[in-house]
Amino acid sequence: MGNLRTSQPPPKAQELHAWVLNTTAELRMLRANLYEALTGNPLVAGESLDDIPERVVLVATELATNGIRHGRPPTVIRLLCTDDEFVLDVADDDLENLPELVDARPADGGGRGLLIARSFSLDVGWYATGSTKHIWASFPRTAPDGV
Repeated sequence: MGNLRTSQPPPKAQELHAWVLNTTAELRMLRANLYEALTGNPLVAGESLDDIPERVVLVATELATNGIRHGRPPTVIRLLCTDDEFVLDVADDDLENLPELVDARPADGGGRGLLIARSFSLDVGWYATGSTKHIWASFPRTAPDGV
């Protein structure tokens, strides 16, 4: 399907929180902490997420999993915001393997994290700085009317 476009996230985005992960075992902690960072409330077991936090948490999990499995540790997940958007920025130290959108794999074959990110976010891109590759996704801060 091709590569993601190369671009920086919105320039006025301010960092709210950052997490450093080395293993997939840390993803559960990331999900809970990210939800709390987005809503100001802890995630209670069995509680369902509102639409925007649910999308952000799902995409963060997919992109962080990609970084941990296919990148070089550590994987750094940053939650940024602008006046009207949340931005996830997921970084790893692997510049040899560039992000690629893949849609030709079997449904149970994995490799769909970037497609999920593209489906559930407003925009997705990637960029490199020095020895670090960043993949980012943006989301509205509030759900559109009628959703």
